[in-house]
Amino acid sequence: MAHSLAPSPAPASVPPPARRPGRTRWLVLGLVAVLVAAALSVCIGGRPSTLAEAWHAMVTPSGTVMDVTIRELRWPRTVTAVVVGVSLGVAGVLVQGHTRNPIADPGLLGINQGAALAIVAVTALVGTGAPLTQALLAFAGALAAVVVVFLIGSAARHGATPITLVLAGAAVSALCTGLVSGIVLLDDQALDTLRFWQVGSVAVRNGSLEILGPFLALGLVLAVLNIGALNALSLGEDTARSLGVSLLGGRATGIAAITLLAGAAVTLAGPIAFAGLLVPHLARAMVGADYRWLVPAGALAGAVLLLLADTAGRVIARPGELSVGVVLAAVGAPFFVHLARRKKLATV
Repeated sequence: MAHSLAPSPAPASVPPPARRPGRTRWLVLGLVAVLVAAALSVCIGGRPSTLAEAWHAMVTPSGTVMDVTIRELRWPRTVTAVVVGVSLGVAGVLVQGHTRNPIADPGLLGINQGAALAIVAVTALVGTGAPLTQALLAFAGALAAVVVVFLIGSAARHGATPITLVLAGAAVSALCTGLVSGIVLLDDQALDTLRFWQVGSVAVRNGSLEILGPFLALGLVLAVLNIGALNALSLGEDTARSLGVSLLGGRATGIAAITLLAGAAVTLAGPIAFAGLLVPHLARAMVGADYRWLVPAGALAGAVLLLLADTAGRVIARPGELSVGVVLAAVGAPFFVHLARRKKLATV
């Protein structure tokens, strides 16, 4: 009896989610919103300026007070807000995708607590360092905390899973928080340093943006490379495995991207709460659950959110200002309560 040999199947590919109309339009609108929010950030302050004055200050400065204000104060904090917003937005999308948790944010992996522990520990041992030194300490602490979380989560029998990563993150965060509390109780200088750092602001210039540029670029590249694995994981682990996706490799790439992006954001602006939680929901409402669109939408939404929050803080408390962390907390806390009270959370 003759047997016909069936041709070997082609390599499995990840089927993209159903197409959603209007995605390109949303991304274009998001880009326009970033430009408008950046213009508002440059023009609004203790003394408002016009677009013509902002253009003059950036292109043909003549050394006037407004030129110096825009070039030395408003423009750097606008750039910082965009970078931090993009970083937290993309990191938030990746965290919620990998943990399958719609109320997760990058802090779930111990990033904020690890950065805080590094700062207060070194301050207690050798005293307060330069702003750039503190920023780099925060970055190193964030990286170390996530590495520990991933190693603990990977030590389980089935490797790193959403549950083991969340549990490991909670344990490492609790440990870091306890150590920070113990150190600041014994050292007033460490307490002062922690209090200043925890405010969360894009107004601080410490020269770390230039140093962190390569790390941010690498984080964004890894996030883009992780899109295929995230789309596969959204179909379930068994389906992703049958499509030939390496779960460990996909999660390792995603966590590396989250670490670089969120760690850099914490380094630049301190622990800004709720941005990584809010942005993925805003982006998902615009473009759906396809990570090919969700990642760029998260980047744009994060930049807009940080710019508007920073500008609003300058308007609300004029002639002073509220830090962007305070403004986002005021907006994010009710949103978090709304998510917790919903009978059915949005799927991620």
